[in-house]
Order: sequence, then structure tokens, then C-alpha cells
Amino acid sequence: MRLRAALSAAALAAGLLGVPAAAGAAEAATTAAAACKYRRVAQHWECVTPGAYCPVAAHGKLGIAKITNKRYRCTQYSNGRWRWKRA
Repeated sequence: MRLRAALSAAALAAGLLGVPAAAGAAEAATTAAAACKYRRVAQHWECVTPGAYCPVAAHGKLGIAKITNKRYRCTQYSNGRWRWKRA
């Protein structure tokens, strides 16, 4: 019985030690994404979110994703909505 309690305590302690590292990594990714502002630059858009709705001014234009730096195009779907789709 004592061994089971000791193992449970060790597993719990290990789990608690792993949480701050994961939270720190998530916070760093969020901070990097927040630093990017959605804007139009010349003929393309920067910091777009793939799959998100795009503004009227972006219809048919290219955009660069804020995290992956991949190219997306604002395209109209069959439901009439305009979204950023992988180019």
C-alpha cells in the first residue's frame, strides 16, 4: 500500500513539473502570433489566419499566414463566403 502511495505521489509531482514548461511554450507561441498584425501590404495581405473570413478588399488576393509563412488566396466558397484557402 505504501508503494502505491509513493508511486502516485511521484507521478503527480512529475505531472506538475511538466505543466509549466508546456504553458511557457504555449505562451511564447501566443506572443509571437499576437505580434503579427493583419494588414495589407501592396498587392498581398500579411498575417492571415488560414480558413478565416477575408475582407472585401482581399477578395482574389494573396496572403501570407502569420505562423507558417505559407501562401493563401482569398477565395469564394460554394456557400458564397470568402475565406483564406491554401494557394
